Amino acid sequence: MTPTPLLLLSDHVEGAVHLVTVPDGTPAGGLRGRHLSEHAGFLSLPGGRVACVDDRRGELLVLAPHAPGAELVECAVPVAVPAEHLAADPSGRWVAVTTGLGANAAPWSELVTVVDLSTGDAVRVRTRPGEPGVTVLGPEEPLLVLRHREPGALAVHRFTELLAAPPGCPAVTPADVLPLPGDGHGDAQDPLEARVFAATGEGVHRARRDGDTLVAEDPIPWGAPAPARGWYLRFDPRRRALWSTLRGGPADPLRWPDWTNQAWRHDLDTGRTARTELGPGLVFRLALARAATAFARVHPDGDELVLLTDDGTTRHVPLPAMSGAPRRGGTPWEGVQRRAVAASPEADWVAVTRGGHGEVHLVDVRTATPAAPLRVPTPLHHGGHAVLLPQPGGAGGDLVGR
Repeated sequence: MTPTPLLLLSDHVEGAVHLVTVPDGTPAGGLRGRHLSEHAGFLSLPGGRVACVDDRRGELLVLAPHAPGAELVECAVPVAVPAEHLAADPSGRWVAVTTGLGANAAPWSELVTVVDLSTGDAVRVRTRPGEPGVTVLGPEEPLLVLRHREPGALAVHRFTELLAAPPGCPAVTPADVLPLPGDGHGDAQDPLEARVFAATGEGVHRARRDGDTLVAEDPIPWGAPAPARGWYLRFDPRRRALWSTLRGGPADPLRWPDWTNQAWRHDLDTGRTARTELGPGLVFRLALARAATAFARVHPDGDELVLLTDDGTTRHVPLPAMSGAPRRGGTPWEGVQRRAVAASPEADWVAVTRGGHGEVHLVDVRTATPAAPLRVPTPLHHGGHAVLLPQPGGAGGDLVGR
């Protein structure tokens, strides 16, 4: 067991993976020739392991960063790509990978791969083209839940039946279907209550498992002035809350500096919802630390890390500018550098990348104090992707790739 936190970084353009200790940045391992899917992200598994998808080789990788003297890659399983979303059941045995756009202008793949990590068995089946989100429900016999768009639906499949499908990537029919608005984007699950959540323009739709079916429950409204909505959803197991970032303002992406952003939190046990202003610009993915939730905000007037601490305070930490950062008059995601943010519910550090510079900035959430920047040997194009790894004996975490 490694006593210090480990930070895993992917430069998906360069095809490099870096493993470093926090906060000193000592190299602890790495991979070359691995182009990980930034969209599918990293998925924490029990035992301090992490799953990800090599989009060029078409492999699901299970990494074991804490294993002493072992190779970083514990196993590699062939899966369909381009990987869109990645999820596991609470035991970490059953994993699913959906496919999406990749480098294409429209969805074209209808393949979903289901994997039993205990045996290495992997089966590909056909659903329908799109950008399906995914969750894998337990604790009973696992259920695969796909969130489809246009038309929207939550489609339920029995996981073991999919694993028994014949060769040839057969088309499969859901065992159950719940209607959903067609603009879904963002998925989460609460393993304690076997519930799934899907972010839509109307709010967060939710459903609970009942045997091999799902039972719809009342949606959770965003509670924000129209047309603000969340484009990202994350389950916080420590605080038992759902988190998102509500984006409002002009629809034109060229006017992204005028977008409004609010942190949205819904406590599952109390039913209370809170919103906190984050400031204008681009705010997307968030990260969960032990005593705070972190958001990276990009804006032409200056970037910052925003920390919402458990004691109710908001702290703003300025970040150094990026060469090639999004500019006024352009979009915030085409040919520009971005930032990735990473944290762990077991640690007080937050890491945020400086895309194009090969730098990672670390902040202690207890004091909002930056440490010396970490440097890696590749630029971290587009911000790269990052995960602050849990310890092998840590509590269960988010079951959807981030």
